[in-house]
Amino acid sequence: MTMAAGERLFCDTNVLLSAVDRKRSLNPQALHVLNVLPNKGIELCVSGQIVREFLAVCTRPIDMNGLGLSTRLAVRNAEAIVERSTILEENRGVAERLLRIAQAAKCLGKQLHDANVVATMQEHGLTRLVTDNLSDFRRFGELELVDLARVPGS
Repeated sequence: MTMAAGERLFCDTNVLLSAVDRKRSLNPQALHVLNVLPNKGIELCVSGQIVREFLAVCTRPIDMNGLGLSTRLAVRNAEAIVERSTILEENRGVAERLLRIAQAAKCLGKQLHDANVVATMQEHGLTRLVTDNLSDFRRFGELELVDLARVPGS
C-alpha cells in the first residue's frame, strides 16, 4: 500500500476492531493504520455508522461474536478513534446515493451496511477503503480496496 501525505483513507469497522482486539491476527496492521498513517499525513475517515458498529461489537458479549468490553472502555476506545479521524456526515446526498447503490447492486440485508459505507465515501469524494472484508465491497466497483492484511505491521 502506497499512500502520500494529503490522501484520504476510509476505515471499515473491522480495522478499528482489529486495532483494539490484540487477539486478532491483523492487530499489528490495524494499529499501523491508526497510529502511523495519520503521522504521515494520511487523513483517516469514518462515519457515524462505523462508530456505531464499532461500539456495538465492542460491547456485545464474546459468546455473541463481540469483544465483551464495558461501555466505558468501548467509548474510550471510540473517542481515541474519533480524535484521529475525520467524521464524514451521513446527509441527504448519502441517503440518495444509498438508494441508487442498493438497487444497482441488488443489496439485501446486511449488505446494505456496506452499501451505506460506499454511499458515504462517494458523497464525500473518497475512493480508497481499508478493510479485511474485500469480498463484501468488490460488488460495488469504483473503489480502491486496501487489504488490511497487506498493510505493514507496526
